[in-house]
Amino acid sequence: MPFAAKISHLNRHTLLFPLALVLFEFAVYIANDMAQPAMLMVTQEFGASAAWVPLSMTWFIIGGAALSWLTGPLSDRIGRRPVMLTGVLFFIISSLATYLVHDIYSFMLLRLIQGMGLSLISAVGYAAVQETFEEIAAIRVTALMANVALLAPMVGPLAGAALIQVAPWRSCFLLIAVIGLISLTGLWKTMPETVNPDTPKAPIARIFHEYIDLFSQSHFMLAALTIPLLSMPLIGWIALSPVLLVNDFGLSLLGYGLWQLPILGSLLIGNFCLAHVAGRWPLGRSVQIGFIPVLLGLGLCLLSVILPQHALPLLVAGISIIAFAEGLSMAVLYRFALMASPQSKGTVSAGMAVLSMLCYALGIEILRLAYLTWQMNGFTLAMSALVLVYLLMAKPLIRNEMRLRAKEVAT
Repeated sequence: MPFAAKISHLNRHTLLFPLALVLFEFAVYIANDMAQPAMLMVTQEFGASAAWVPLSMTWFIIGGAALSWLTGPLSDRIGRRPVMLTGVLFFIISSLATYLVHDIYSFMLLRLIQGMGLSLISAVGYAAVQETFEEIAAIRVTALMANVALLAPMVGPLAGAALIQVAPWRSCFLLIAVIGLISLTGLWKTMPETVNPDTPKAPIARIFHEYIDLFSQSHFMLAALTIPLLSMPLIGWIALSPVLLVNDFGLSLLGYGLWQLPILGSLLIGNFCLAHVAGRWPLGRSVQIGFIPVLLGLGLCLLSVILPQHALPLLVAGISIIAFAEGLSMAVLYRFALMASPQSKGTVSAGMAVLSMLCYALGIEILRLAYLTWQMNGFTLAMSALVLVYLLMAKPLIRNEMRLRAKEVAT
């Protein structure tokens, strides 16, 4: 941090900026999580098929990838604050514009635009957090922010399902805009500028050269790809569970919302555990411990294919256990990926965001096609394959990271 020593102690004052940032993160996530239960009403109003339901999340994520490549490097050059504040304002306007749509194509275009808010969270906001706080404090803050952000997928489905029972589905986006406005006010007052404007910067035209160099670094790619792979069970479930639970199992929208709680609650517990052990365990140990619940959850998911009469509870239990491992691991994996390259952190975090969003969009499409072809068993088997790929990539990554850090401590 160029203007002051990095913060090592957390208190009410030092947490004001992360709180304002996580409120925007909450608004962006709830723009997806409240919209998913409403998608069944959206498709009915616009005369579209249920196949459009998971596409809403796909386009939202593609929107996040569309600008991530630019927001990070741009914030390296002109500062984190102006990029962040302008982006939040743009998100608020796009949410309000949902009131004007009258067909599924216009709605999907706005989903794409709203999804661009995702590019600000990791490529700009989280980079500023990492630059503001010391390493252990940054991991604790990131884990605590994840807990607050998890309120979105926990509250969103239930709130969205309840709200559309008493108000038009467009009212969801009015609530999202209000939350975004509160966040914008907080960020304007509390967000520090962590980029020194006097530091010489490469011309903006060199962005693509920086990305080519970044994506050619095998260690960075390995670290960055573990993040979306570990998240795919949760992301895929959020995208497809409206169809699985409401259309296939005949549950009500309230029942749909309640089935989200064990999965998202497990993720919340995992994040709390990480915040508790950060600084006590060697960095990376929580990810190693997390391999055990990942394997256990994977086994339960596969068991749901073998025992179709118990498929839903087994699948939800399996994804819940994997979600616990995600909470235990994600902030550490993010730190490893961010520090895996010597390039400026705005560019690195933007590269991570682009890779994550593209992987999420591709993963959701793989899961959607598997579901359309083989129904719930197809979804489960495709998701399990992605989890296996995570394990194959994460084990050598963590082994190498912990060995390097042990050497640093020894010297």
